[in-house]
Amino acid sequence: MGLTQEIGRRGENEAVDFLKKKKYKIIGRNFRTSKFGEIDIIAENNNQLIFVEVKAKTNYNFGAPEEEFTRYKKKKMRRAIQDYFWAKKLETENWRIDLVAVDFLRDRTEIRQHTIYQD
Repeated sequence: MGLTQEIGRRGENEAVDFLKKKKYKIIGRNFRTSKFGEIDIIAENNNQLIFVEVKAKTNYNFGAPEEEFTRYKKKKMRRAIQDYFWAKKLETENWRIDLVAVDFLRDRTEIRQHTIYQD
């Protein structure tokens, strides 16, 4: 596993712990579709499905984690969510997309959660 993948995996683990502390139920991780990539974390809170994209960084040389969740990536994620609903035979209008940004700083880890889209 390369350094980028290792940072990504650590970021996902930190995000899961963060969401669990906020009483989110983790339903799944790394749901893959053939065309549209993957959904990092699928969680539930207050009867709402939350599809979570995790972005982790060790420095800001190329911008903050939030800047990496581009319009193109958001579009791909929405299509992956459609595939998830189809694969699981679910119909719900009570869902949203969140971004969890994880900064691995020298002396601490910072985590921020943003709601990107809510149906």
